[in-house]
Amino acid sequence: MNPEVFSVTNVIVAVTCLISYFAFSNSGLKSTMLFHPVTIKKQGQWYRFLSSGLIHADMMHLIINMFVLWSFGNAIERAYYPAFLGEFTTVKFMILYFGGIIVSSIPSYLRHQSDSNYAALGASGGVAAVVFAVILFAPWQNLYLYAILPIPQILAGIAYIVYSYIKDKRATDNIGHMAHLTGAIWGFVVTIIMNPSLLPRFLELTLEGPAW
Repeated sequence: MNPEVFSVTNVIVAVTCLISYFAFSNSGLKSTMLFHPVTIKKQGQWYRFLSSGLIHADMMHLIINMFVLWSFGNAIERAYYPAFLGEFTTVKFMILYFGGIIVSSIPSYLRHQSDSNYAALGASGGVAAVVFAVILFAPWQNLYLYAILPIPQILAGIAYIVYSYIKDKRATDNIGHMAHLTGAIWGFVVTIIMNPSLLPRFLELTLEGPAW
């Protein structure tokens, strides 16, 4: 198989797209996979911490998450992790991504385990983990907002954290902002745990500023 085509990231994207697509028109499947804290607590359906990351609210939600995962995930899996984390990078990438999905749901579980009306879905926690792992390796590299406007990743990351924190405190929409924030922290911290020397490297690169 062509190594440029095969990667765990591409497999995850393909599987998530397939399951999400079927769940769009299958309410039973969607209900079974949703992150629903009350059901998890009462029935011990802990798998929902992970299965909820394989379904999405609508096509736009799915496209955005999977495009970002495809872009940043392949960078992590093929470049950054192999270069800085040595062996077993595929396993480490799966810990990064799937760990992000699971860990990012913990605050919502603790908050809503008695709220039968609360449910969540989507891979945003895992995607945020992957994005912030990339920021750790290349803080001043540009990402492109709307594929046009260049923004240094570290500045976009700071803005993302502040925005997620404020929106979570206000609780004015149905988006899991705390899950985004928790996933981002997980991606940054767990990658440092895998190689502690990355933290002083990150601080050094950040203080050096952009190479313009």
